[in-house]
Amino acid sequence: MKLLTLNCGSSSVKYIVYDYDKKVAIANGVVERVTISNSFIKHTAYGKDSIRIDSDCPTHREAIKLIRDTLIHPDYGVITEMSEIDAVGHRVVHGGEKFTKSVKIDQEVLGAFKDLQDLAPLHNPPNIQGIEAAMELLPSVTHIAVMDTAFHQTMPPKSYIYAVPYEWYTKYKIRRYGFHGTSHLYVSRRAAVLLGKGADEVNLVTCHIGNGVSLTAIKNGQSYDHSMGFTPLEGLVMGTRSGDLDPAIVEYVAEAEGLSAKQVVSILNKKSGLLGITEKYADRRDIEIAMEKGDERAYLSFDIEAQRLKKYIGAYAAELGGLDAIVFTAGVGEKSVLLRAAVLEGLEFMGVKYDPQKNELATTRYAECDISHSSSKVKILVIPTDEERVFIEDMVAILENRYDIHTRFTYRFQNKGFINTLREELYKKECMENPGLSQVRAKIPE
Repeated sequence: MKLLTLNCGSSSVKYIVYDYDKKVAIANGVVERVTISNSFIKHTAYGKDSIRIDSDCPTHREAIKLIRDTLIHPDYGVITEMSEIDAVGHRVVHGGEKFTKSVKIDQEVLGAFKDLQDLAPLHNPPNIQGIEAAMELLPSVTHIAVMDTAFHQTMPPKSYIYAVPYEWYTKYKIRRYGFHGTSHLYVSRRAAVLLGKGADEVNLVTCHIGNGVSLTAIKNGQSYDHSMGFTPLEGLVMGTRSGDLDPAIVEYVAEAEGLSAKQVVSILNKKSGLLGITEKYADRRDIEIAMEKGDERAYLSFDIEAQRLKKYIGAYAAELGGLDAIVFTAGVGEKSVLLRAAVLEGLEFMGVKYDPQKNELATTRYAECDISHSSSKVKILVIPTDEERVFIEDMVAILENRYDIHTRFTYRFQNKGFINTLREELYKKECMENPGLSQVRAKIPE
């Protein structure tokens, strides 16, 4: 069984081809600069050299066609024809209350996604464009939507209801939904394994820190509270999103600048966050380089982000009544030594103490690391996320008619003996260059 996953962003399409029988990814890649000039695909087939092909992609349809043509190419492809693909999985950011788990896509489901697209304006429109393009180009294949919001459907009303007129909820479904669900699901289940506990026995704060940032309070293995809200705009400081602010700012700036509320919200989504503070950088790597050069605005953005993260961790620890672990994941959470240190410093009163040397070593995307000090009462884990693995297992379970909501579904990666073979090979290569890395690899209790 071969499966294709597609993650369509506003200007990119990421993909993976997974051979489920062999339990290995056989190809992965990304089409960059979709809808922008100078588009190109970066493609890696298992056991072959990576390639780059320049090809104009004015819409997502051309991008997905480019992926299709690359996958069946006789020299660098991995299949002979697209009929070898049994299903295509699509990431869909916002499923509202209608979708509590992954689902086969038909015209009714697609219509529901269109009704919800204004709730996630940066993500749902390109998600939908990608689905439509893929269904047109691959009409005989089963298409499945994997919902970003599904994991958070366990939040209690006191976590998701806003203090606004209640009829806004009953009439317009205005509530906290939560996002990055597949990431928070994966790392929370892996954290339970690393802690030697059942999935329903752990209290965690999972920190997904990438361009988008979200934290989840995990109570007894389930999402209990979450930093993002009605849309992915609420919560932490992000690459281009403001996160929490006084809502009166929208009206004030609209009147002062002669803008509509929609235009102000667009600025809060696309030109705020770290980019708004620095007026230059959304990428944390650029910010850290600028800090080394003494850029005061870069320092300010870094301090604001770290403070907001620390505040949420403390609040969620109070909600949960104590923690088994804090988990860092996603590109920045997995790689930024500086940000993790700034967030963790001063949390010793909560029983949280990190080891600076371990933190310095834990920069791999291929292995799960423990950066806790030996005296820490709370584990501090760095777990590389693997959202595509959630995609794959949901897709296979749907095809085999054994799928259920995540509270009643056990994933393969919850097994103590689970090994991601591709990551394991890459980790071993890293250890040859950095032997100290093996010192921080998290150990699974016997």
